[in-house]
Amino acid sequence: MTTPVLPPEGGGSAAQRADSAEFPTRSSLRRAEAAAAAASPGRRGSSSSVPAARRVLRSELVARRAAEHHASTTAAAVPATRSRLSVRRSVVSVTVMTVTAGLFGTVALPAFALDQDDPATSEAAAAAAVTDARVAGGQTLAVDATAVEADATRADWSATSQATLDAAAAASAQALAAQQAEQASAAAAASSSASSSASSAGAGSGSSRSMATEAIASSGSTGQAAVYQAALQYVGTPYVFGGATPAGFDCSGFIMYVYAKFGVSLPHSVGSQAALGTTISASEARPGDVVVFNDGSHDGFYAGNGMILDAPKPGGSVSVRPLWSSAVHYVRYAV
Repeated sequence: MTTPVLPPEGGGSAAQRADSAEFPTRSSLRRAEAAAAAASPGRRGSSSSVPAARRVLRSELVARRAAEHHASTTAAAVPATRSRLSVRRSVVSVTVMTVTAGLFGTVALPAFALDQDDPATSEAAAAAAVTDARVAGGQTLAVDATAVEADATRADWSATSQATLDAAAAASAQALAAQQAEQASAAAAASSSASSSASSAGAGSGSSRSMATEAIASSGSTGQAAVYQAALQYVGTPYVFGGATPAGFDCSGFIMYVYAKFGVSLPHSVGSQAALGTTISASEARPGDVVVFNDGSHDGFYAGNGMILDAPKPGGSVSVRPLWSSAVHYVRYAV
C-alpha cells in the first residue's frame, strides 16, 4: 500500500513544502490516514491499513526529530571545538616565540661578548680599520735618489738612521774580533811560557811534573786560557754517549779529548779525572779548569762568571750555559 504525502497546511514557501514532504507532521499524518481510509472503503483489511500507515508516518516523524536533535547537538559542539583550537594555536604561538628568543640569545650574545671583551679581537679590528682608512685615503711620496738618510733630533725625541746603526754594529764586531785575537795571543804566550818552565824544571824526573802541577795550582796560571779557547772550537758538537771525538762527545770524553791536545792524558771517567787533578778553590778557578760535580755524575770546563762549557746530555750539544748547582769542586791540570 502506497501512503500519499500531503502538502503542509496553509501553503507556505517551496522550501517549507519540500521539507514537510520529507518529514511529516501530526496534521499531515491525520490527513494521510483519512485519505487512505477513503481510498479503499470496500476492501478487506482496509481497517488494518490505517494503523500500518500510521506506523510508517510515525517512524518518519521520529527520524526527523532525531535528525533535528543531531543537528542541534553538532551546532553546539562547533563553538567548543573552535575554542579549543584557538587555545591550542595560542599555546603553539607562545612556544615558538619563546624558542626563537632563546636561539637568538644563544647565537648573538657570545659573539657580542667576544667583540667587546677580547682585547686581541678589538685591537685587530681597530688595526684593520686603520689599514683600510689608510688604503682608502692613501698618499704616495716620491723621494729623490740622491737623498741621504741622517739622524734627526728634536726637543723631546731623536731618531737614528739605518746607516748609523749599521756603522755602530760593524764597529762593535771589529772590537769583538780584536778582543778575541788579543785573548788568543795571550793564551798562546802563556802556554809557551808554561811549557818552557815545565821543561826546565826537571825533564825526565817523575817528581818534576808534580812540582809543576802544584805551582800552577797555587799561582792560577793562564795556561788554562789556551785550553778553554781550544774547547770553544767544539761548541755545537752533538752529545754522544761514550763519545770522545769531534763527531760526538760525552762529558768526560770532551775533557779527555781537549786536554790530550796539550799533552795531558786523562782517563774516560769523571771520577778518575777528578782524582788525577789538583783540587783548587772556587775563587782560584779560571776558564779552562775542570768543574766536577761532587756526586761524580758530570764534569765540564769552567767558563768563568758561574758558567760551564760542557757536553750536556742526549739530544743536546756542546755549549756554554749557567752552572746550575753549587755542589761542585774545581780541578786543575798542569799544561
